[in-house]
Amino acid sequence: MTTLKGKTLFITGASRGIGLAIALRAARDGANIAVAAKTVEPHPKLKGTIYTAAEEIMGAGGQALPLVCDIRDEAQVIDAIEATVKEFGGIDICVNNASAIRLTDSQGTDMKRFDLMMGINTRGTFMVSKYCVPHLKKAENPHILTVSPPLDMRSRWFVHSTPYSISKYGMSMCVLGLSAELKPAGIAVNALWPRTTIATAAVSNLLGGEATIRASRTPDIMGDAAHIILTRPSRESTGRFYIDDTVLYESGVRDFERYRVDRNPALLSAYFIPEDERPPPGVTVKPLP
Repeated sequence: MTTLKGKTLFITGASRGIGLAIALRAARDGANIAVAAKTVEPHPKLKGTIYTAAEEIMGAGGQALPLVCDIRDEAQVIDAIEATVKEFGGIDICVNNASAIRLTDSQGTDMKRFDLMMGINTRGTFMVSKYCVPHLKKAENPHILTVSPPLDMRSRWFVHSTPYSISKYGMSMCVLGLSAELKPAGIAVNALWPRTTIATAAVSNLLGGEATIRASRTPDIMGDAAHIILTRPSRESTGRFYIDDTVLYESGVRDFERYRVDRNPALLSAYFIPEDERPPPGVTVKPLP
């Protein structure tokens, strides 16, 4: 299968950034997208709402259903999934993209922020996946794709940001466990993570502003990599922790310059990239300190 035409994707955090990029790439095939996110009114620091995302998705050739959904709220998750099934007839793909970030250590993280990251990242990923599974079991080529890192358990990924790292690795442990649990049902469960920082609102607001944005890639690289994964046979590819440009390189892509925000600064590595995870030939990435 090389197209997502007619497939229904339930995507959390799809109002902007990586989630929207995945949605738009699927929309170009003619997919149906449930935009499950919290942003209804425009925010001064966060571009996009569920309604503007829906407009972009329809403009790209897909169908869209904007859904107000806080994935920490069980009733809202259940209602959003049921609304998606009612609108489009089922769910073929679940994309766990919604995430909260705060790169602070134990003393710099209040418990409200800790609970927020755990509630959205780990618990939200588990809960959305859990309630999508009964519908995925009815799909022809079902996938769960989670935007979370490879499980590289080294102290360097925790020393400055233990709460956030716990919550992101929690998402990845959902991938590890659910891929084994759901393999007999033919549901692929995989993770996708960017090699470099991605030009999103989170990077702009929390990770260095304009300088970091210029050293980043656009969300399109994640959208294109996700499309490749989601069009693979679900029974043949599960339990994998993919890196975006490796997926693309293995699929024949050689031009990665088009994904750069600015071709002058050195690309900046994303968090959680293992030391032995080498970039494709010709790609140079500045490692984290």
